[in-house]
Amino acid sequence: MLAPGTTVFLFPGQGSQFVGMGRELAESSPAAKRVFKSADRLLGIDLSALCWHGPADELIDTHNTQPALYACSLAILAALHADVGDFTPAFAAGHSLGEITALAAVDALSFEDGLQLVRERGRLMKLAGERQPGGMAAIIRLEREQMVEICAQASEESGLQVQVANDNCPGQLVVSGHVPALEKAIELAGADGARRAMRLPISIAAHSPLMECVVAEYRDAVQGRHFSAPDAPVIANSTVEPMLTAEAMRAELNAQLTAPVRWRESMLRLLSEGMTDFVELGPKDVLTGLLRRIERSANAHAVGTPEAIAALASA
Repeated sequence: MLAPGTTVFLFPGQGSQFVGMGRELAESSPAAKRVFKSADRLLGIDLSALCWHGPADELIDTHNTQPALYACSLAILAALHADVGDFTPAFAAGHSLGEITALAAVDALSFEDGLQLVRERGRLMKLAGERQPGGMAAIIRLEREQMVEICAQASEESGLQVQVANDNCPGQLVVSGHVPALEKAIELAGADGARRAMRLPISIAAHSPLMECVVAEYRDAVQGRHFSAPDAPVIANSTVEPMLTAEAMRAELNAQLTAPVRWRESMLRLLSEGMTDFVELGPKDVLTGLLRRIERSANAHAVGTPEAIAALASA
C-alpha cells in the first residue's frame, strides 16, 4: 500500500484526452459515474457522452477538452477513494490545466468551482487563439538553455514572439508563439542539433505572451472562485513552490496562461522532498512517462482504468 507521507498525486493537462476515456471506469464504479453525471448537470451539457463516445473533433476543442479531462481525472480519484478509502497524499501537482484539477483534488477548490473555471479557461484560450493566432512545437533533444537562446534569436529576427512553454523532461521541450517566430525557432533548433523539431496540431499559443489578450477576463473568473487551505500542498507550475494560501493559488492561476510550465523542476522538487511514489490520475500515462525520464528510480503509477486502480489498492 502507498504511504501517504511519500506519495504525490499527479493530474495531466491537454493531450491526454481520447474518445472513450472514463467509460469503462464509470461502468464499474458508481463513484466515478457520479462525478461524470455531476459535471453533466453543472455544465448543462452531456459531457459524459462526449468523453465516452465523441465525436473526436468536438472533444479536442479546448473549450470541451479542459472540463472533460478535469471530470475524468476526478472520476478516477473518486473510484480510487471508493477502493482504498480516504487517502491524502503528501503533495499534488498538475500539468497546466491539471493544476486546477489538483487544487480540486485536495479540497482547495470545490468540484463545481473548478469545473466552471476550467470551462471558462478553455473558452478564453480558444478566444485568445482567434484574437492572437499562434501555434506550438515540440523540440526533442535540446537543452532548455539552448532553446531559450534560440527563441530569443527567433523573436529578434522575426519581430514576433516565441518562448519555451513547457520544460517537460530532459530532452523534451515545447515552444509557443506567433507562427513566423515559431517556424524560425524550429529551423534554428534543427540547425542546432535537435533530433526533432515539429509543429503540434494546435492553433493556440498556450503559455506564451499571446495569451495576454484574455488574462484580464481570466483573472475575473479566478477571482470569482472560493479557495480554501488545501489538504495537501500543490506545487505551482510557474514558481515550483507549494501553494498554501488562497492568495498564492490565485496568483499562480493568473500567471499560468502566459508563464512556462516548469514540469521537470517540479518533479525534481518533489523528489528532493523525499517523495517516492507518484500516482497519475488521468486517462493516459503521459506524466508517468515524463517522470521516468526525469528520475528512473521513482515509482510511477498510472491509474486510469479499473484494473490499474484495483492493482494499486491491493499493492
